[in-house]
Amino acid sequence: MPLRKAPYLTPARKALGTAVLCLAAVAGNPAAQAAGFSEDFSNDPATTGWARAGDTNLFRWDPAGRALQVTWDSSRTNSFMLHRLGTVLTKADDFSFSFDVRLQDIQVGSNPEKPSEFEIAVGLIHHGMVTNQNAYRGAGLSTLYGVRNLVEFDYFPDAGFGDTVATTMVSTNNRIFPVHNFPLSLTPGDLFRFTLAYTAADQTVRTHAWRNGQPYGLPPDHTLASLPLAGLPDFAVDAFSVTSYSDAIQTGPSAFHGSVLAHGTLDNVEVVLAAPPIQQLRLARIGSGSSQAWQAVFLGAANWSYTLERTTNRQVWVSQAGAQAGPAREITLVDTNPPPSSAAVFYRVRAEKP
Repeated sequence: MPLRKAPYLTPARKALGTAVLCLAAVAGNPAAQAAGFSEDFSNDPATTGWARAGDTNLFRWDPAGRALQVTWDSSRTNSFMLHRLGTVLTKADDFSFSFDVRLQDIQVGSNPEKPSEFEIAVGLIHHGMVTNQNAYRGAGLSTLYGVRNLVEFDYFPDAGFGDTVATTMVSTNNRIFPVHNFPLSLTPGDLFRFTLAYTAADQTVRTHAWRNGQPYGLPPDHTLASLPLAGLPDFAVDAFSVTSYSDAIQTGPSAFHGSVLAHGTLDNVEVVLAAPPIQQLRLARIGSGSSQAWQAVFLGAANWSYTLERTTNRQVWVSQAGAQAGPAREITLVDTNPPPSSAAVFYRVRAEKP
C-alpha cells in the first residue's frame, strides 16, 4: 500500500524510564480539528507555503491589494502557483476548497490560429504534474499527453457554446469526468466565490458559487450541477493550484483548437481536509522487569491501517505491531519484545491507506 501520511515519530528513552513525544504534528492535542490551510495574501505567499512553477511571471503578489494577481495565458508553458496539502486525497477522503476570483478581462481565441474555447483553472492537482513535460490539459484522453489526478474548477469563455463553468475530475488513468454549467459568465469586475466540496460517503463533488455576495448559478434556483463519482476510477491529489495550462497540444481538428488570455485576482483561499489519521498519540511503558513493554495509544480514523515501528539507530525501522483498517476508534499498538532497557529506542506509528 502506498504511504499516505508522514510517519508520526515517538522516541522512548528507556534508560531514563520516561516517554517523550516529538515530531508528531497532532500528538497529545485533544482538540485537533480538520486539517487544511487558508490564505488571504496579507503576507508574501513565498513565506506561507506557496511555490511557483513554469512561467513564474504569470503570478504576482499584490501587497497593497492583499491578493494574488494572475495571468492565465495558454500561449505559455504549463504554469502553477501551488500550495502542497501535506497529504494525498483520494475518493476515500472528505475535502473542500474555496476561493475568490475577480476577472479584469478574458479573451477567448487569443491566438487567431486557435480560435476555440480553452479553460482557466483553479483546484487540486498532483504535484507531479509540475515536472511532467508531457502533460497537456487540451490533449484529452491521451496515453502520452493526457493529464492525470485533478479535481478542479474550470471556466471556458464563449466560443460558440456559451460561457461555461465546469467542475472536472481527471483520474489516475487519464479518464476525464466533467459537469458543465452553461451559459454562465464570470463577468469581469464582479467578485465571485466558488466552493467545491467532495463527500466520500456518496462520492459526489458539489459546487456552489456567489457573485458579489449573492448565490449564483443556473435558473431557477441559482445552483450548479454536482459531479457524481461513484463507480468511477480514483484520483490522487496533493496540492492546491492556480493553473495556467498550455494550449500547445490539443486533440481533434485544428479548427477546434482553443486558446485563452485572462487577467484577474485570486484571494481568500480555504482548503478544508478531514482530521488527521492519528490524533492524541501517546507512548507509555507497561509491565515491569523482564515483562515490561512499550505501547502507543492514539485515536485512529476509519479505513486506515497502522503499524508500530521501532529503531535504535533511526536508520532501520522494524515493524512491531499492526492494526487493520476499520471504524474510527482508540487503537493500542504494543511492542511486546523491546530491546534491553539500556538501549535508546525510538518508535513511530505509520499510517497507510489502501
